[in-house]
Amino acid sequence: MSATWKYPARRLMKMIDANNETQVHMYLEQFLLFPVDIQDRIIEDISHLPHCNSDAIAEIISNHSIVDLR
Repeated sequence: MSATWKYPARRLMKMIDANNETQVHMYLEQFLLFPVDIQDRIIEDISHLPHCNSDAIAEIISNHSIVDLR
């Protein structure tokens, strides 16, 4: 997992903890530039986490990102 996604994951976790789905979608779209279908997949994957923490969320974001620096 890339350290690049740790800070956004922490912010996203705070929004999820506050149960603010609209803010989560806006953050994923405007700041992380994810299209709506990917946003829904990310939120769905997060909802299935047995233990929601920033590392797990960062891993999910990393898996759905299209940035390949190789």
